Amino acid sequence: MNILELATTKRNEFIDITVRVEKTVQKQKVDKGVVIIFCPHTTAGLTINENADQCVQNDISSYLAKLIPKSEAYSHLEGNSDSHIKASIFGSSLKVIIEGGRLVLGTWQGIYFCEFDGPRNRKVYIKTLEG
Repeated sequence: MNILELATTKRNEFIDITVRVEKTVQKQKVDKGVVIIFCPHTTAGLTINENADQCVQNDISSYLAKLIPKSEAYSHLEGNSDSHIKASIFGSSLKVIIEGGRLVLGTWQGIYFCEFDGPRNRKVYIKTLEG
């Protein structure tokens, strides 16, 4: 298992980790299999989405802020319930097929770490399985 360490800089942020995941897969020398990407945080998540136009991540973040506002009257005393809700919607893990030593992603797809309660130091765990 490999660990990616990330330092986020904003409260809500999408960080493209595709290249780092690809490098991990190449380093493991897995020709065919699956890579599992896991986020061990309750106020952050993972997603696969378009990586050709940064506006897509900005649009997602803007819409989430309207849909799940920070200032809502939540019960959680820590003041970050919106972050927990967003993380639950996105999820904490992804699986991507490996074929020919490369990630099988669509032309415009990238893997994103989604920060909803930053800035923070975060970790992402990556495990490759041959098969």
